[in-house]
Amino acid sequence: MHGNGHKEDIRIGFYVCHCGHNIAGSLDVKSVAEYVKTLPGVAVSRDYKYMCSDPGQELVQKDIRQNKLNRIVVASCSPLLHEHTFRIAVEKGGLNPFYFQMVNIRENVSWVHTDKKAATEKAKDLARAAVQRVFSHKPLEPKHVKINPDVLVVGGGISGIHAALTLANAGKKVYLVEKSPTIGGHMAMFDKTFPTLDCAACILTPKMSQVKNHSNITLWSYSEVTKVDGYVGNYKITVKRKPRYINEELCVGCMDCIEKCVYKEGKTPDEFNAGLSKRKPIYIPFPQATPQVVLIDREACIEFKSGHCKKTCVEACDRNAIDFKQQEETKEIEAGTIILATGFKTFDADKVPYYGYGKYQNVYTSLEVERLVNASGPTSGEVILRNGKTPKMIGIIHCVGSRDKRTNRWCSRTCCMYSLKLAHLLKEHTDAEVYNFYIDMRTPGKAYEEFYDKLLEENVHFIRGRVAEVTDCAVRPEEEGKLIIRAEDTMIGIVRRVPVDMVVLAVGMEPKEDAQDVRRMFNISCSTEGFFLERHPKLAPVDTFTDGIYIAGACQGPKDIPDSVAQAGAAAAQALSLIDRGEIELEPNTAFVVQEECSGCRTCLTICPYNAISRDEEKQKAFINEALCKGCGTCVAACPSGAIKQNLFEDEMIYSEINGLLKLTSTECC
Repeated sequence: MHGNGHKEDIRIGFYVCHCGHNIAGSLDVKSVAEYVKTLPGVAVSRDYKYMCSDPGQELVQKDIRQNKLNRIVVASCSPLLHEHTFRIAVEKGGLNPFYFQMVNIRENVSWVHTDKKAATEKAKDLARAAVQRVFSHKPLEPKHVKINPDVLVVGGGISGIHAALTLANAGKKVYLVEKSPTIGGHMAMFDKTFPTLDCAACILTPKMSQVKNHSNITLWSYSEVTKVDGYVGNYKITVKRKPRYINEELCVGCMDCIEKCVYKEGKTPDEFNAGLSKRKPIYIPFPQATPQVVLIDREACIEFKSGHCKKTCVEACDRNAIDFKQQEETKEIEAGTIILATGFKTFDADKVPYYGYGKYQNVYTSLEVERLVNASGPTSGEVILRNGKTPKMIGIIHCVGSRDKRTNRWCSRTCCMYSLKLAHLLKEHTDAEVYNFYIDMRTPGKAYEEFYDKLLEENVHFIRGRVAEVTDCAVRPEEEGKLIIRAEDTMIGIVRRVPVDMVVLAVGMEPKEDAQDVRRMFNISCSTEGFFLERHPKLAPVDTFTDGIYIAGACQGPKDIPDSVAQAGAAAAQALSLIDRGEIELEPNTAFVVQEECSGCRTCLTICPYNAISRDEEKQKAFINEALCKGCGTCVAACPSGAIKQNLFEDEMIYSEINGLLKLTSTECC
């Protein structure tokens, strides 16, 4: 017996796609269709221009009904792209969708071969293997699981904020978990945003307040996700809430405690001001921080270091909100979907010592300059250098840490535009001569090119060429006391030496330090660069390969604020789509244990990447949760007794396919 009948009852429909010239340009598709007609069990064999089109799918459905087909094979592009499409077509034709097999002759044949005759023969071999395999297919039924309507959003930058508000406004309960003491992310550090030069705080802080005050959002700042269990629709998440040593329910953000702290001046580098100023052990990250709650840095506080502090902060708080005995809390929540918006980190300029960062006091990173020009920054918006002077000549070096084989090969996308913005702001604040050293000027967004034109009219200088080094070695009188930028000017074909008072390094974006740990915790993938990997770069840019988990913002790759917000909205829409459906259909290509053959050796328990396998202690046998299983096959390959099988990948199917490749009959041993 094979599936739903004897071998002689099998009637196979075979369809090979031209895919325009994608496939037909590299192999003879008509010859493949004619060859497959001669194979046992094949009742219909056709070629068609675009099988994934509506007419192509209708052709399959019509043939199933008229020719009583009970197996379908389509030779076209990647199953990742269109397997689901054809399964739906087969089901609409009245056949179980898992009586379908797909052959990838685009990526595996036409895209990798130049010899048309050899490519055609390979396509015939793959088609024959699929035809022989499909005899063994069985009618499977998808499983359905209910969806918990609550959502977890990890990361409180602009992407996480927008996603959380979108979902909360749709009536969903949202848990927003942020690692820092406040939400806002990098955007909260900016002065203005390109290309419109809107005040970043004016755009962001109202949304931060909405998050704090929204009845559907539970905001946990200064918190981290430590464990994720469960599966799509039913995730169980453990969150660690670090102690602020302040009772959040009592603190009103009056900041009297900060003023009365025994430290008259701060001694700890202020993270929010990029280390350009100092803060006290008890502090609030910035005036508009959300939640508006102070916290105590136990590494800097005298009370924690020696126990002999006068505790003037406690005396200053009339609400008794300070609690030095506060302990770390663990919260457990359940959610049906998760959105990761964990953001990025800026490139460490110390990795390019030839630009003098850390060596010369007047070399700054772009993020440090963002704080310098900001009215709420360490100098109240005055651009005063570390030597106490106002710069008259400024050089901005583009692509620091980006588009460079020595550091990162990728373009960080935002550097050109924010360098133009900083050039405008620095000129506005100092009336200095500003030089931009760039490789290529990339201004692809709406009104971006117009912003570049505006800078040209402001007499900002642009020198096309990679900077070789920044030194303080003067060789001419006008270079004395200056930083010297040495760069090739490719427009006029000379090497230039430009003396400046201030150097700004336009550092690029990188994955966060803990990206790999987060990836493993949430069972998602990373690209080779280390950013979180989407399911498909064009058709599923916010989905991951783990159902119910979505990504948004710069954790997926470098992007500016508009793109981050757009992707956050898309991730929220995907989560809403899943929630409002009420349940999700799971692929049935899961593994299962043949109980009679299981020896209870426990080998499979430790190797399952999805924690889908448990042990029935009473029977001393392994058991697989189909809702957790992703059909990766790891346990099937590892089981020493062969007790674990996998739907759609049973031995009979695999052997049949191998026999087909080797031109053996199904009765011959491979």
